[in-house]
Amino acid sequence: MSSTESPSVTAASVLPKVAPVRVGEGERLRSVGLPGVTLSVRSRRPAREGLPPALYVHGLGGSSQNWSTLMRQLDGVVDSEALDLPGFGNSPPPDDGNYSVTGHARAVIRYLDAAERGPVHLFGNSLGGAVATRVSAVRPDLVRTLTLVSPALPELRVQRTAMPTALLGVPGVAGLFTRLTKEWTAEQRVRGVLGLCYGDPGRVSPEAFQQAVEELERRLQLPYFWDAMARSARGVVDAYTLGGQHGLWRQAERVLAPTLLIYGGRDQLVGYRMARKAARSFSDSRLLSLPEAGHVAMMEYPEVVAAAFQELLAEKGEFRGAGESGTAGATRGADAAAPGAGSDTTAGGDVAATGAGS
Repeated sequence: MSSTESPSVTAASVLPKVAPVRVGEGERLRSVGLPGVTLSVRSRRPAREGLPPALYVHGLGGSSQNWSTLMRQLDGVVDSEALDLPGFGNSPPPDDGNYSVTGHARAVIRYLDAAERGPVHLFGNSLGGAVATRVSAVRPDLVRTLTLVSPALPELRVQRTAMPTALLGVPGVAGLFTRLTKEWTAEQRVRGVLGLCYGDPGRVSPEAFQQAVEELERRLQLPYFWDAMARSARGVVDAYTLGGQHGLWRQAERVLAPTLLIYGGRDQLVGYRMARKAARSFSDSRLLSLPEAGHVAMMEYPEVVAAAFQELLAEKGEFRGAGESGTAGATRGADAAAPGAGSDTTAGGDVAATGAGS
């Protein structure tokens, strides 16, 4: 594994000259070269040595910045790293152009094998949740626990509000959308996405909103931005149609790791009704329902998500004192309503121009 570190790193031979990616206080960003793919990895210095490793995987249109607030919440619990999937964030496209769920899962596995950090506490949101499910099923040796926030697992009746995401994967639609929305400002696009992905967009501070606008403006300069979005959306749709042992629900049943499932009652992209099915499918599951949350609960309610994860560790004897956090949430096979969490919510700059957030 080759690795270089700096406040902001790009693959100079692949990426055009664009503004650097934002790196938050206490974070670092490095570029890791692997066979067929180069990945940008965001990390934080752990509060102390010897903490178990954790890896976070974002959703469609997102990046490692989606996890910055939660990573900060867990500084004293795990040694956190978050990936930019190929073609997203600060990672260039994969050499083979494979943006399928399997292709993204392969990139995650390659990184974990090369880094020799496994088994890790694996987190995934939406598309990243599907990717993390596949990684957990095919490489159980790499996963210690699994935490899924609104995972993009197949639904028989897709929500109407999620249809634009699915349509993005249809050949030609991305180009058509680009032409139809060429007059839209970055501010308009970001407001639309926040309205789709957040249960309450008002939780996003003005500073965070501006950071999201700046990040979107940066991404729109990347020549592969729309291609990565469209192909990854197509990959999600294709994964929904797979049957047999490759089907995502079948793979969920194969997951051995203790699993924390988090669903938002105001999620417009992943059906809240799928929470119970997910709790039944993962053999060792706990379900946390957040009635006021949307699609990105780890950004809206990071304190609640962090507390639930710590409870999972405490249950497994891996974290003492987690049960004293006072924010009870995760329950095995049952819903737990979220308290009125008042967290410092940030947009993290991780929204797509289309409103796709799966």
